[in-house]
Amino acid sequence: MTRRHAVVVGAGIGGLTAAIALHRRGWQVTVCERAPEPPVTGAGIGLAPNALRALDAIGVDAARTVGSAVPAVMGVRSRHGRWLVRMATADMAARYGVAPVAVPRPAFTAALAAALPPDTVRHGAAVTAVDDPGGRRPVVRTAGGAPEGLSADLVVAADGIRSPLRTAFFPDHPGLHYLGETAWRTIVDAPDLRIPAMSETWGRGERFGVTPLADGRYYLYATAAAPAGTRSADPRTELRDRFGSWHDPIPALLDRIGRLAPADVLQNDLHDLAAPLPRLHHGRIAWLGDAAHAMAPNLGQGGCQAIEDAAVLAGLLPPGDADAGPEAVPAALAAYTAARRDRTDAVRVRARRVGRLGALRSPLAAAARDLAVLATPTRLARRGLDDLFDGFRPPEPA
Repeated sequence: MTRRHAVVVGAGIGGLTAAIALHRRGWQVTVCERAPEPPVTGAGIGLAPNALRALDAIGVDAARTVGSAVPAVMGVRSRHGRWLVRMATADMAARYGVAPVAVPRPAFTAALAAALPPDTVRHGAAVTAVDDPGGRRPVVRTAGGAPEGLSADLVVAADGIRSPLRTAFFPDHPGLHYLGETAWRTIVDAPDLRIPAMSETWGRGERFGVTPLADGRYYLYATAAAPAGTRSADPRTELRDRFGSWHDPIPALLDRIGRLAPADVLQNDLHDLAAPLPRLHHGRIAWLGDAAHAMAPNLGQGGCQAIEDAAVLAGLLPPGDADAGPEAVPAALAAYTAARRDRTDAVRVRARRVGRLGALRSPLAAAARDLAVLATPTRLARRGLDDLFDGFRPPEPA
């Protein structure tokens, strides 16, 4: 029989992971990406144990082949440098079976794309509409594409935080919610600093994060409370003004940021989904990643949950060459919603709450927060990670 065909809309981490998972399940896959070419600049991403477990389930080793780094320690610090909570990644590896790793995002997405057959990913192919006739194969239409479009057995909507497909098929959903913070992200080269820890430092309405990457590079991010749309005239100067008096090694890292071109420091407002979608599918269309459950980055789980989505979706669908009935795909997508909606929304809500703590601006409230975190026993902090890092198990393939 003819292999089933899936069209994946979006070549980000979630879309590419889903494409690999489906390809390895015997599906023919086409990835439509609106960007004219793969990204060459960007930030980093931490892959937590749950994401690494999902990647293993679909046979993806890209995270370990693009120059990943395993920090010695992870935790939260005060602006003066005191550790409020920390744990060794060796302990995390013993608890969860694998230690978290950090990778440069552009290199990771390039490695994912390289794991697909040639010409699977079509850049410059912006999806303008998906015709979903109900009960029949949907048709994906792209700007400048063939008039008849791409016929598919499945459409995976991985088209990002501002997903046009989410808007088209869930028009009554409230959309995005601004979290009250703007964020800066960049990568610097600083092999002489030898920073072993992945840390986030909390101030008053401001945060600064440091993630070691491979080869002496560091993924840096910072956040500050600000009205939506606020932009820095020169992000290097603003970061130095805001964080230059914070604890070591932040001043040294700011010096390295000062050597970058302003365009190398990305700035984006932070949003999450205002409310959960009523379901993560419609007919033969499935949403995953930011398109399905955009969340604040405060738990480092946005990309990780997209990778989980991909593993679950592929595992529930029939193999691409299986002799399954016409209802097999819609039934699998209903099971996907049941498996993913509650977990991803719980992570979304938790990430928003953690962000509110980190963004406290009152000196009294921030001091009380720091004392409360400092007083939390390590064993309780570890248990708080269990549902994130150990709460996912990939399904047995259908």
